[in-house]
Amino acid sequence: MKKIIYTALAAICAVACVQPEGIKFSVDTDTIEMGAAGGVHKINVSSADNWVATTEAPWITVSPANGRGSAECQVIVDSTLITGQREGYVRIQNLADDSVSEFTVLQAGFEHQIVLEKPEVTVAEYAEYGSRSFDVKVKANVDFDVVLPEGASGWLSCDKSELVLDRGARPREVNVHFDWKVNSRDEERIADIVFRPVESGLTLARHDGLKVVQSAADPIPVGTAEGDSLSLLAINRALGAYIEWDTAEKMEHWDNVAIWKDGPNKGRVRYVQFFMFRTQESLPYEVQNLTAAEEMSFFGNANQFLLSLDTGEYITKLTQLKRLTIAAYGLTTLHPDFVNLKNLEYLDLNSNCFQSVPEMLTPENFPNLRSLILNANKRNSVYDLSNDIRENIGGFIEDDLSASKGMERFKKLLKWDNLDTLRLSVNYLQGELPDMSDEGLPVWTFEELKDSLATGLSSLPSELQGVPKVLPNAKFFAINHNRFYGKLPNWLLYHPNLDYWSPYSLVFSQEGKTRSGQNAGFRNEPTSLDYYYDIYVNKKYNPNNTQE
Repeated sequence: MKKIIYTALAAICAVACVQPEGIKFSVDTDTIEMGAAGGVHKINVSSADNWVATTEAPWITVSPANGRGSAECQVIVDSTLITGQREGYVRIQNLADDSVSEFTVLQAGFEHQIVLEKPEVTVAEYAEYGSRSFDVKVKANVDFDVVLPEGASGWLSCDKSELVLDRGARPREVNVHFDWKVNSRDEERIADIVFRPVESGLTLARHDGLKVVQSAADPIPVGTAEGDSLSLLAINRALGAYIEWDTAEKMEHWDNVAIWKDGPNKGRVRYVQFFMFRTQESLPYEVQNLTAAEEMSFFGNANQFLLSLDTGEYITKLTQLKRLTIAAYGLTTLHPDFVNLKNLEYLDLNSNCFQSVPEMLTPENFPNLRSLILNANKRNSVYDLSNDIRENIGGFIEDDLSASKGMERFKKLLKWDNLDTLRLSVNYLQGELPDMSDEGLPVWTFEELKDSLATGLSSLPSELQGVPKVLPNAKFFAINHNRFYGKLPNWLLYHPNLDYWSPYSLVFSQEGKTRSGQNAGFRNEPTSLDYYYDIYVNKKYNPNNTQE
């Protein structure tokens, strides 16, 4: 029985060990065509013997690369790095008789291209600051510039990451970041953006562009009470105000809003105050709709000391304004058209971040202005300026009176004879006060001194004779807590309104050190106002230094 089993196993083994005959050595393809991105292609090797696959092209891999008998192989082609076609060869060699079967691998090159992930983007007419942006992914193998159409740069801007073409012609992905501004108009905005190759003369197989569509805003009927109320709400929203109005109430009952009770503007906004808000932008577009307002106030922007803002153009459209406050907002500049506000009688720019007094603030530009408030424009509190290297600290730090430009700016303020209020307290103004004797100003004359006695007015002392009339109408003048030093000039010591100015609090009191290390403070500061009341014989002294 065992013999029979052994005989059967031997027969089976003999049959299994005999290679099949009649299989012709071959490969089922003579050419493989592959795209530029590469990939995998399957081939079939027919053979009764051992075989091996070889290639001199480093971008071609055959797996498995050798075998015995027929097999399925994968031809793996890497992504190309060139624009033209490339060609490689694979040899399959029968090791029994050294016969060879060969096939060609043809791979197309990358064509020049700029391909966008999304060719069209739609944005809303409004979103909170910091949320007004979108990104577009671009695949390209040529460097390019992003070209905004004419007119779109006013509401669109972009920032393209560097396109690193480190893999030859293989396209690389780059991010293009777009920022957009609020659309306050009732018209849709469209921008067709071009991605232009840096290298001229290139022919692109694919060249995408980007279409940006921004929704229109709801229309506001300008010149009406309804339009004013909608504008107030839009401004409040744009500023990011912490306090909102109850729209269930009529506008005339809204806090910090006053309306005209009669006349052609009846029912429209006469006065409005915006306060406690958070914005990093200029005054909103809808401000210009409040064409009946006489007074407007913007006060209390979050982190204003960190900002460097401009008023923007829209407030400059309101040429009817008489009183304007833009305080603690983060201003460093006034829009060039700010000079259009020639009807202003009161301007308050306190607690901003001005590096110097805006040059446009002159009596010629603002002939009706009576009160100018410019106090507390410091970003930081620095006692010793000589021990601090920062430049962008506000407080009119650039208006150093020891330099001609700074002195000229300061003198322009002192020549503003229409002002009844000039407040410059708590800034970094530094230097010696000018005596103004060479500025061509009118001087106090003997006739004026004599007439003041004849008319029963407070007598003007003889010490005033020949002294320049500096701010002759000022009832409030404050320069305290700056870095002034040196001698107090006669125009100040003997000014007819000095006692109104509370000089020991608001004029004489200085602090800290200048950039050059000079201690602030006047060397001839009077110990009391006794000298003043001795020469102004019709003024009666009282503890508050006020005239009865």
